[in-house]
Amino acid sequence: MPAQTTTTQKDNVMMLNRVLPAVSGVLVALLALAACAAPGGPSAAPASAAATSSNPALAALQKSGVLKVGTEGTYSPFTFHDPATNQLTGYDVEVVTAVAGKLGVKAEFSETKWDAIFAGLEAKRYDVVANEVSINAERQGKYDLSDAYSVSYPVVIVKADNTDITSIEAIKGKTTAQSATSNWADFARKAGAKVEPVDGFTEAVAGVKDGRVDATFNDNLAALEYFTTTNDTSVKIGFEVPQEKVNQAFALRKDSGLLEPINTALKELAADGTLGKIGAKWFGKDISK
Repeated sequence: MPAQTTTTQKDNVMMLNRVLPAVSGVLVALLALAACAAPGGPSAAPASAAATSSNPALAALQKSGVLKVGTEGTYSPFTFHDPATNQLTGYDVEVVTAVAGKLGVKAEFSETKWDAIFAGLEAKRYDVVANEVSINAERQGKYDLSDAYSVSYPVVIVKADNTDITSIEAIKGKTTAQSATSNWADFARKAGAKVEPVDGFTEAVAGVKDGRVDATFNDNLAALEYFTTTNDTSVKIGFEVPQEKVNQAFALRKDSGLLEPINTALKELAADGTLGKIGAKWFGKDISK
């Protein structure tokens, strides 16, 4: 029995000598992997400041995982459907999608006509309107408006053979086609025009072409894209108003609590060059400033 016990002890020692190095190697490898995966380790990507706020509204948004966005989907090149794929796309769509990414969520879009878009915001069908919302005093009183992410100026589109409408003074007494609650409708009324309500830019241009109205005010960027993509020679730009700069922003409810994180996200997108790249894609230049 003593001799048998001695042999067993020797076998156990030999087995341990074989197993321990292998176990040690595995432990070292696991420790190394844990160090690499540690949140504070040197390989961890820095979090966006827009997504790390202690704001309770942002926390609730991140829990939901979705930023709900109201947009027209018919206002090229800002928010429209690509004819080749029918996918919603455009400058505003890409900017608000990038903002959602900075907040750590995904953008989810609801499409509606412009004249109903703010009612949808107030009814909490979405968190934000991304549709070239021009900043003005009336809207600032009713909504939280973000920092501007695009800057443009008004132009007037008329029939190609029109020789009368060449200045802002010539608009007085004329009829223009505009979305009834748009900034451009206000601009036309202040210039002395009668406004014929339409659903959007495409319908407004159609009204000019068929003679139902004399002109339509709109954004110089939208007009540029229209002429570039359609080569339409039946209408033209009657005149421009470059001194009247218009800043566009996202619109939010006053009680949303999301204005600060969205502005932080926009600042980050400007600083890292994303806004400039999106502008260059759609307009050949940065239109955010």
